[in-house]
Amino acid sequence: MNGNDALKLLFDVSNSNSFGNSLHILIHISKSHSGRSKLPSQTILPALLTILHSQTPLLDHNNLSLCFKLLRNLCAGELVNQNLFLEFDGVDAVVSRILTLEGCSDHMLVRWGLQVLANVCLAGEQHQRAIWEVLFPFGFLSLARVRTKEVCDPLCMVIYACCDGNPEWFLELGRGWPVMAELVRTASSANFGEDWIKLLLSRICLEESQLPLLFSKLRFKDIHEGEESESKDDQFSSEQAFLLQTLSGILNERIGDVAISEDVALFVYGIFKKSIGVLEHAVRGKSRLPTAITVVDVLGYSLIILRDICADDSVRGNAEDANDVVDVLLSYGLIELLLIVLGDLEPPAIIRKGTKQSENQDGASCSLKPCPYKGFRRDIVSLICNCVHRRKHAQDKLRNRNGVLLLLQQCVTDEDNPFLREWGIWSVRNMLEGSEENQKEVSELELQGSADTQEISELGLQVEVDKKTRRAKLVNPS
Repeated sequence: MNGNDALKLLFDVSNSNSFGNSLHILIHISKSHSGRSKLPSQTILPALLTILHSQTPLLDHNNLSLCFKLLRNLCAGELVNQNLFLEFDGVDAVVSRILTLEGCSDHMLVRWGLQVLANVCLAGEQHQRAIWEVLFPFGFLSLARVRTKEVCDPLCMVIYACCDGNPEWFLELGRGWPVMAELVRTASSANFGEDWIKLLLSRICLEESQLPLLFSKLRFKDIHEGEESESKDDQFSSEQAFLLQTLSGILNERIGDVAISEDVALFVYGIFKKSIGVLEHAVRGKSRLPTAITVVDVLGYSLIILRDICADDSVRGNAEDANDVVDVLLSYGLIELLLIVLGDLEPPAIIRKGTKQSENQDGASCSLKPCPYKGFRRDIVSLICNCVHRRKHAQDKLRNRNGVLLLLQQCVTDEDNPFLREWGIWSVRNMLEGSEENQKEVSELELQGSADTQEISELGLQVEVDKKTRRAKLVNPS
């Protein structure tokens, strides 16, 4: 079939003598399964591909977009058409067109072409391989550098559809080529409208444990070999912060579903420890995450990821497993570090306002650090809460590091830390559950003034104070 024969066939089927009008008519018919079933697809799809392979002047910007839309519809779940697409070299026809359109200002053309490939991918392994072998790695890399979500979203869909059922390709994406790094850079600058990139990052960074490698590829790309820059070692890039933000959202949505490896957990812990340095010169944060301050966002999202890793481990029921991820984190000093950070923070607003001595009179208070974003204290407390849940050795670590009273002090309302009181109460509950030593320490605390016991009563307990010794003890009123 030559180009003229292909055009005549389209004109006959659509009952039109205009190329553009014929495409419009066929697109409308092909929107539904019933409409597609009525079309002579054995001839229409080969005719379209023949036109795409040709150099006809009729294939201008507008008509090319209509061809892509018609192909997309014809290949939507129709195995016959998906097979014909391969038989008549549809992959080469579409890929060659979208790669030449890479610099085009109308990125919707590239989007529609990628949607064609995505629909073809769904037919099975043969179709996935045909597209992968043409586009990986350089085609994917070139398209990933188009900084627009109109291209990024369907490109991620094509990549995920290709790799689905081919786990070795997920590993190739994560290890060998900077395709994922470029996709993250694009999504970071242009955002994304669909969840395909989240599915890719979940699989590659979390399930395949490739987070350390991808994170390192997102360092400042404008630092060339031989140049000196402290930022290469001491700071984070905005793309790295974006990656952690995205993974944080993924993990929070999939708690109990994604098993995080020790390597990934320890890597995030390392990021958290490195980013803590920002507290030395931080000012009190006026917004929640994200703050638009890269290192603060890295600090916050790495903290939240650790919180959800620990929550995930509890949901899975691994608390008694000596080799679980939380125990590994604890063995690297997680509890001790969290208590240091929490103890170095200035008290919650309600406690600051009730302090008898002003901050100006108390020299020690001048060295206390503010929360760099709204919710930082709550996130610290929530991570401690998850760590000590039914873990006797974690409860002991907390007590031995003078953390019992420190946690009790978090059971307050704080305007800078929404839900701090609720997390504080829950952490006290976890700290006391099954730990007679911690319960004893709480009961022997000496009151230094009036005490609001409402938070303790939420646990079903109340405080009784010996009038002579001024010692308090927890009792169950029932």
